[in-house]
Amino acid sequence: MSDLPKLSGPTLPPFAGGRPRKIVVLAHGYGASGQDLNGLALGWRAEFPHTVFYSPDGPDRVPGMEDGYQIGYQWWPIRNFSAAESEAGLRYAAPIFNAFLDRVLDHAGLTEADLALVGFSQGTMLSLHVALTRERPVAGVLGYSGALAAPKMLEPLIRSRPPVQLVHGDLDSLIPPMAMDSAANFLRRNGVTVETHVSPQVGHGIGPDGVDLGQAFLSRVLGPEK
Repeated sequence: MSDLPKLSGPTLPPFAGGRPRKIVVLAHGYGASGQDLNGLALGWRAEFPHTVFYSPDGPDRVPGMEDGYQIGYQWWPIRNFSAAESEAGLRYAAPIFNAFLDRVLDHAGLTEADLALVGFSQGTMLSLHVALTRERPVAGVLGYSGALAAPKMLEPLIRSRPPVQLVHGDLDSLIPPMAMDSAANFLRRNGVTVETHVSPQVGHGIGPDGVDLGQAFLSRVLGPEK
C-alpha cells in the first residue's frame, strides 16, 4: 500500500474549528481537479460546522491538459469508454482512493459511519465502486452526472450497501440521463437503497436544485454531529 500514489488537494477544516466529527470526500470528474468541487464544499460547510471536506486531485494528469493555468486530472485514462478500459481503470484507481479514505479516517479517529462520498462524472463512478466494495459501509454516496463504470466486475465484489442519491441533468449529452436509471436499477437489484433526481435544463453539470438536494441528503445520512 505504501507504493500507491498519495492524493492531495483542497481541504476545508471544520467551520466551527476543532477536531472533525464527520468527513465528506469529493471526487471530481475526468479532466478536472479537486478545486472544481471545492465550491460545493464551500457552499455546504456552514451547514456542517463540525465536518472536514476533502477534494483530492486524481492520481494522474490528463495529457494535453497542462497549460500552466489549468491542470486536468484523471482517476484513470479514458480513450474508448470500453468495459475493459473501465475495469482496468477501477483496478488502478480504487486502491488509491481507498488508501486516501483510510488515511483521512485514521487521522480524524473516525469510522466509515462518519464518512460520506460525493462524486461528479468519473468521480461518481469511482465513489460508487469503492463504497460498495469496502468492508464497512460509508454513511452515504451522492453521485452527480455519473454512471456505473463496470457493473459486471462490481456485482460479485459488493460487500457494503450504503444509501445512494443520484442526480443527473436532463440535457447531459456526455453521460445521458439513462445512465443514472441503469445504475439505479442495478443498485436496487443488489439491495442498495437509491434515490434519483433529474435536474431540468441542466447539462453535464450540477444545478441549484442538485446542490440543495445534495445538502439535504448529506444531512440525512451523516445525521447530527456529535
